[in-house]
Amino acid sequence: MNALTEIFQHDFLRNAFLVGTLLGVLIPCIGLTVVLKRLSMIGETLAHTSLAGVTLGLLLGYNPTLCATIYCVLAAFGIEFLRKRYAQYAEIAIALVLSIGIGLTGVLSSFVTNAANFQSFLFGSIITTTPFEIRLVVILSAVVFGLFLLFYRELFYIAFDEQAARLAGLPVGTINSLFTLLTAITISVAARTVGALIVSSLLVIPAAAAMQLRTSYRRTLFFAVLFSVVTMNVGLFISYLTETQPGGTIVLLQSALLILMMVCRRK
Repeated sequence: MNALTEIFQHDFLRNAFLVGTLLGVLIPCIGLTVVLKRLSMIGETLAHTSLAGVTLGLLLGYNPTLCATIYCVLAAFGIEFLRKRYAQYAEIAIALVLSIGIGLTGVLSSFVTNAANFQSFLFGSIITTTPFEIRLVVILSAVVFGLFLLFYRELFYIAFDEQAARLAGLPVGTINSLFTLLTAITISVAARTVGALIVSSLLVIPAAAAMQLRTSYRRTLFFAVLFSVVTMNVGLFISYLTETQPGGTIVLLQSALLILMMVCRRK
């Protein structure tokens, strides 16, 4: 109890739990659709390519999170463009954008003098989030969550059957572009706080754990958000006590939850 009281006496830790809770709600909303559309590799690709935006921001003296968001959005639409050009081999688009992003990151990182700042984007540094980044997370989270609720029905339809949604008269192309935008923003914002190398895991694992319950889409989404928020905050608390990386701690906790859900499902 003393440790819990001590945590909330520090502004930076209160901010960390605020950002963690916001991301805990936001990430599964996008992550469940990513899993249902079988686009987990796109999440992985955008998470890694966001580092190119980070290095560019560090070199130019601009906010790395904002640069990562812009670059991630451009990369996401680049994937969509290439997927249309190579309709028969859609995976080429993912591999190409990932290769360009990693190559650009490798070259630009050679010129980054502040290695510690760059490393914070690799594994996350939620407790050192700046006031500007906190405002950015709050604003972007509100925008993404608002658009998700506004287009909830359309995203639900295209997650399960794009062809049926197209026949029903839904603007599938527009909705897919919107979803691509939401995914890119979510990943780039989360990369600063939980780490670009593991943010894709946060997209997938809570959704995968909730899907073990074999229930409706709405309940699956509810449990995915619940699992994400709980593990996010518990992981932050554990990382504070053990002085470990918050992002890695959260992912391991979520992985343990997924394994537990799978074991319980079998029994």
